[in-house]
Amino acid sequence: MLTRSLPGGTWTLGDLTVTRFGYGAMQLAGPWVMGPPADPDGALAVLREVVALGITHIDTSDAYGPHVTNRLIRAALHPYPEGLRLVTKVGATRDRQGGWPPAREPAQLRRAVHENLENLGVGVLDLVNLRLGDAEGPRPGSLAEPFGALVTLQRQGLIRHLGVSNVTAEQVAEAQSIAPVVCVQNRYNLAYRRDDALIDRLAGQGVAYVPYFPLGGFSPLQSAALSAVAARRDATPMSVALAWLLQRSPNILLIPGTSSVAHLRENVAGAGLTLSADDLTALDEIGR
Repeated sequence: MLTRSLPGGTWTLGDLTVTRFGYGAMQLAGPWVMGPPADPDGALAVLREVVALGITHIDTSDAYGPHVTNRLIRAALHPYPEGLRLVTKVGATRDRQGGWPPAREPAQLRRAVHENLENLGVGVLDLVNLRLGDAEGPRPGSLAEPFGALVTLQRQGLIRHLGVSNVTAEQVAEAQSIAPVVCVQNRYNLAYRRDDALIDRLAGQGVAYVPYFPLGGFSPLQSAALSAVAARRDATPMSVALAWLLQRSPNILLIPGTSSVAHLRENVAGAGLTLSADDLTALDEIGR
C-alpha cells in the first residue's frame, strides 16, 4: 500500500505501523448510526479516498448499522491493501430504539468477534477494543471477565492486538495487568481533558491514545476562544482542534469521521496546521 505523507507521521500499535491520522467509519451508516447510508456509492467513494490519501488506520465496529459499516468497508476495499489496518470494537450492541445496550458476556463477545471477522472478510482482526461504560462515559468496575474473554480469543489466533475504550485509568491498569494493551480510546478534546495524566503515562509506555469527539462538549465561551485562534490562523475550528491533538502528544492517533470526500480531504489538510506557541497558550486555557 502506498503511504503518502500525512500529518503526524506514523505510530506503532504492537507490531502494526499506522498513520497517526486515521479515519472513523461510524458516520458511514444511516442517521443515528442505524441502517444503510442515504448514498451508498458516496460511502464507498469515501473509503476508497481514505486509502488513496495513504491513511492506514480505519476505526469501525460491527455495531455500526449494525453490520453496515463493516460491509461497506469490505465492499469498497477487499481484498485489502497491504498495510491497511482495521480496528474494531466490541462490548455494545444496538437495539431497535437506537440504543447501545452492553454486550460484554463472554458468549456475546465471541459472537461479536466472529461477526466482525465475517463482515470484514478477514481471518484475524488487527486490533479489538473492549468498550466499557455507557453513553455518559466510563463507569468504575472490574473488566477482568470481558477482557479475559478477548484474551482467550486472541490466544486462539482470532485477534492480533487488544485495546480498551471508554475506560477509567484504573481499568486501563487492570487490563494491562492481564495482557498487553496497545491503545486506549476515550473521549478527549481541548475542552474535555480529564485524561491528561493518562495520556502522558501511556506515551511513556508506548501505548496509543485515540480520542473521540474532537469537537464535542464545548461551552459557548470555549467555542469562541477556539474560533478566535482559528480566525487568526485563517483555519476552521475543526482544523485547529485536530492539529492541537496531534501536537498534544506523539501517541495520540486521530480518527475523525465523515461521509464526504471533500470533508475528508479538508480534515487531512487542516490537521497539518502548525500551531504557534501563542496559539498553544491560548488553546491550553480552554480546558483549564
